[in-house]
Amino acid sequence: MTLLEGTVFNFWDKAQHASGFAWLAVLGVLSYPKKPRGVALSLLAYGAAIELAQAATGWRYGEWSDLAADGVGILIGMFIAAWVLRKTPRTAS
Repeated sequence: MTLLEGTVFNFWDKAQHASGFAWLAVLGVLSYPKKPRGVALSLLAYGAAIELAQAATGWRYGEWSDLAADGVGILIGMFIAAWVLRKTPRTAS
């Protein structure tokens, strides 16, 4: 018996992945507004590293669908951050 039973597709798990990475993307883009691509690519690489690390344990599963959910979350977060940046007044510095 394995410690974690695999399921075909768990919507709540994917929603958690997307939500978490959306927040990371929002925070990342608001922190580095001139480097949104770098933030997005770094977060995607981070998500891939997590999945590879899970697969390497032998008792956890790395899933492509989790990485895809991370990517969806990143896209959502990028759109939210872009909207916030558009609505925020610019100050001269």
